[in-house]
Amino acid sequence: MATSDRIRKLVTENEIVVFMKGVPAAPQCGFSAGVVKVLDALGRPYVGVDVLEDPFLREGIKEYSDWPTLPQVYVKGEFIGGSDIVREMYGSGELQALFEQA
Repeated sequence: MATSDRIRKLVTENEIVVFMKGVPAAPQCGFSAGVVKVLDALGRPYVGVDVLEDPFLREGIKEYSDWPTLPQVYVKGEFIGGSDIVREMYGSGELQALFEQA
């Protein structure tokens, strides 16, 4: 399966997906840890994908989203953003509102 197809499958079959360095239980960078903290605070299940385990996925996700940095958060198949954007959206209540619309 092509990397872009794998990514599409992950983001469409799961409500929340974070492509990150490490795993939610053990983030490998501060930005990934920040996103995990926000997602944990939301109390909704999410899928963490460790891009360090797969160099194709690590580069492929950047092409897929046209976004150069990690982590990357997807909600309901849509790219939301990285660490700063997710934290800002959480702080303003915008992130929580995404789930209330469902």
